[in-house]
Amino acid sequence: MYCPHCGQLQTTGAIRFCSRCGFPLDGVIYLLGNGGLLPAFDSRDEPQPISARRRGVKQGGLLFLSGIVIVSLLAVLADAANSNFLYLLMSLAAIICFAGGPLRMLYAGIFEEGAPNPFRQVNRPYVQAPPMPQPRQFASQGQTALPPAQNLRPAASWQHRPVTSELVGPPSVTENTTRLLDKEDRTDR
Repeated sequence: MYCPHCGQLQTTGAIRFCSRCGFPLDGVIYLLGNGGLLPAFDSRDEPQPISARRRGVKQGGLLFLSGIVIVSLLAVLADAANSNFLYLLMSLAAIICFAGGPLRMLYAGIFEEGAPNPFRQVNRPYVQAPPMPQPRQFASQGQTALPPAQNLRPAASWQHRPVTSELVGPPSVTENTTRLLDKEDRTDR
């Protein structure tokens, strides 16, 4: 593969940037791998609508937290007015807010639909890429702008793996220690 920016031959198809000019090759590799087809991408600039599950969890949390304010406000008013009706209203608000909030969150977490998984493979329509222009011909030489494709094969000397069993490894630590102990025994005699 050649770099479309500078024409440098790339040694492997797995590199991400051109070794000469630094041109990013990820899109080129993706385009070549899909036969010239580009995926239709969603615009990420638009705000995504909130899922039903997240909306339900937010509603339950808001109901629970607003219960703290409502119940404490009703408790102060009921104490100041010494009204049984306000005590009844306070207890009803406590039941609705402190039990209803977590129940709403639980219901949303179990039964309501969550946001779609952005990492799941979805069959998206592909957009046909515009046809690639033919390489320009140099007027004077009759050659193309890019060098001809080469068949890259390993050198003949590397067709066979080297024999590594003939290599001698370093001696082990125990052998050296044993030799040192043998020398000490000889000097003691």
